[in-house]
Amino acid sequence: MIQRRAFLASLAASATAGLFAPGIFAAPLARTSGADLRGSIDAIAYKATPGTSDMKSGKLQALIDNAARSNVPLFLPPGNYTVSNLTLPDNARITGVPGATRLIYGGDGYLMNADKAKRIELSGLVLDGGNRWLADYAGALLQFAGVGDVRIDNCEIAGSRKHALQLERCGGRIERSRISGAAEAGIYSVQSTGLQVTGNSIEDCGNGGVLIHRWDKAEDGSSVTDNRIARIRANGGGTGQNGNGINVFRADGVQVSGNRITDCAFTAIRANSASNVQISGNQCLHSGETAIYCEFEFEGAVINNNLIDVATNGIAVTNFDKGGRLASVTGNVIRNLSTTAPYAQEGGFGIGISAEADTLISDNVIENAPLCGLKLGWGPYLRNVVATGNIVRHAGIGCIVSVADGAGSAVISSNLFQEMEKGAIMGFRWDKPASGDLSVGSSQFPQLTVANNRVI
Repeated sequence: MIQRRAFLASLAASATAGLFAPGIFAAPLARTSGADLRGSIDAIAYKATPGTSDMKSGKLQALIDNAARSNVPLFLPPGNYTVSNLTLPDNARITGVPGATRLIYGGDGYLMNADKAKRIELSGLVLDGGNRWLADYAGALLQFAGVGDVRIDNCEIAGSRKHALQLERCGGRIERSRISGAAEAGIYSVQSTGLQVTGNSIEDCGNGGVLIHRWDKAEDGSSVTDNRIARIRANGGGTGQNGNGINVFRADGVQVSGNRITDCAFTAIRANSASNVQISGNQCLHSGETAIYCEFEFEGAVINNNLIDVATNGIAVTNFDKGGRLASVTGNVIRNLSTTAPYAQEGGFGIGISAEADTLISDNVIENAPLCGLKLGWGPYLRNVVATGNIVRHAGIGCIVSVADGAGSAVISSNLFQEMEKGAIMGFRWDKPASGDLSVGSSQFPQLTVANNRVI
């Protein structure tokens, strides 16, 4: 015991003495590289100043490569840099002064490209395409492929002759940025790995706002939240493939929430063959066609608490003939619909909410729907649709339900209909009336349950 105490005492004394010995911290400091201490690389320190002849693409490319190798960000001071065909290596981080550091596309290809990198970051930059020609092989002004984590924050991307930003097989986050004036889409993402698009302003694009697409139907997991999207045209024509604020195609598990989407040529939010999509809490204003669309081969959609004002149709959950089924449409406010649309459609426009299969329509408020407030089924494409607890005010017909040969069951209960022009609840065979007002009795159609509705 005495020997053990003596040993511990001597060990403590040695440690205390060593704490103040010369050079005790020298080894750790010697192992710390300059790159770990000096912060970002400043372009001015390398005599690369904006607006001068020495700041060419080659010099900026060398600075980007050097900073990435050194694992530090590259800082670009305010000014205009006319450059083209920049390649961003793995770990490239470029930062500038928001609104003042401008990288202007000089032509002959594209502005920036990254391929097979783990992480790329851009912040505080203005990336201006100047509406100049892009190479045939370039899909966008900025294009990323196989980048695990793309981070674009507080940037402005403007004037692209194609997509502003194209991401293929990428994850990451696009946030707090302004994207405008793209001839195609503001953001085109294909095969993403959980991309987040949040808090951006996307305006004045030729064919789309945010596109979340996949080559084959599969889980995607992207989210498009809290963005402001406005003035999306459909220069490419068609009946809905262009002109959408947010378009989800073949991408499963996507969340679209909290966005304000105005003045789209076609649809504010369109989900095509996208299962398990959640569309909630969005403002959809002045849509040229259906404001919110879930169509074709999907299973599972939640559409809740959205505000729709001015469109041809409010919400459509359709294409049971192609496998579109299983949805919940609840708590939405839809108003001021129109029969004027960009193309002709069998069945017409001016519909508040339409659905065909395995869908609950509950607790919605619909006002000013010229054709009908609710439309359940189309021809034989009706199965297990429940409409309950809705308010429909000032409509041509409160609720149209299909009674065509082969149509399945529906429950229409506890709804309130006020100021109906032609009837509260009517059966249709395709687009032709097949009954009187069923709110007073529907015994001739045993597949229907109509109960406890109030008509005033």
